[in-house]
Amino acid sequence: MNNLFDYLECRGDISLDEDPFNEVDNVVLSELAYVSYGGIVPRDGKPVPVSEVREAFFAAVQREALREESNHIARAPLLLDSIAGGKRFGAAELTGYVDIVDTDETVQMSAVTFLLGDGTAFAAFRGTDGTVVGWKENFSMSFLPATEGQRRAVEYMNMIGGMTERPLRAGGHSKGGNFAVYASAFCDREVRDRITDIYSNDGPGFRAEVIRSEEYKSITGRVTSIVPDTSVTGMLLGSSVRPKYIKSSAYGIAQHDPTTWNVGKNRFMRSTPSELGLFIMKSQKDWLSKLDDEDRAHFVDTLFTIIESTGAGTLDELSINRIRSSSEMWSSIRGMTKERQKEMNRIIGELLHSGTQTARKAIAGKRK
Repeated sequence: MNNLFDYLECRGDISLDEDPFNEVDNVVLSELAYVSYGGIVPRDGKPVPVSEVREAFFAAVQREALREESNHIARAPLLLDSIAGGKRFGAAELTGYVDIVDTDETVQMSAVTFLLGDGTAFAAFRGTDGTVVGWKENFSMSFLPATEGQRRAVEYMNMIGGMTERPLRAGGHSKGGNFAVYASAFCDREVRDRITDIYSNDGPGFRAEVIRSEEYKSITGRVTSIVPDTSVTGMLLGSSVRPKYIKSSAYGIAQHDPTTWNVGKNRFMRSTPSELGLFIMKSQKDWLSKLDDEDRAHFVDTLFTIIESTGAGTLDELSINRIRSSSEMWSSIRGMTKERQKEMNRIIGELLHSGTQTARKAIAGKRK
């Protein structure tokens, strides 16, 4: 099956004038938000041609090392080669790069903007990277009216709106998709009115008060939600936008990787939600419905207190030193009060119960 790299190889020489911007283009640029452009692309100032960005990036990083990586985030810079030499994105310029990681404020927000040859701008928001603080912010979306990352995303959208008068698009993968939708809804009205398309690529949804807001309702007609048929992240929390289910060459949670999504010509190949995907969606929704905001906050705080006790700043560090990390996490758990340990066990028990109940209902339904 064709993937993003195959798409650019086959259609990279078809300009945006010949074939307008599409959902696959959105995912390509959203993946490129994972690249670290520090020292290459400015926050403001003169935009940098994509060919110069590629040259500067690979002057410091070996391509072969990236090709050996299995993680799509690590391989994302290879897309620079695919777009820099073609007509479709070869004339693009990059600007507005920001990269904010603050453990004290529990925020991880990064974005970059592409000025495209069709006269539009695409604000690409980075998804959850490998940092522990990034994942903690993901979990915090379940109990906070707005995370600090979402607020920073709104500031970013307003900044880009002030830097260019072009029509705007916004998109992102994973948490970046959530940021793209939230920023588009709650940015200044003048900026919001210039946004033509918003893409959430397997991104989590929102709490009910966001979905009920007039700002969110005002942009839902411009939102495209793309999720693989066994989506996990994209089914978290709520949304009033009906997702487009697509096929992936991977299975289970590995479908979160956009480079496994199957491309046919200029769109992703359509699918329907898998049984596993429906099971995960129903289980997590049932679980969250049984927890109030205080329960959710305590669970996230306790979970990440345990993880942070290892001293690991990234999930890779946690995995590489898993024996030492496991020992330190168990020590952290033993050091908690009996009441906090009991609370954690109760919440995890609710999760397991929700999964069991969902499975029983599914089996009963099949028997009928």
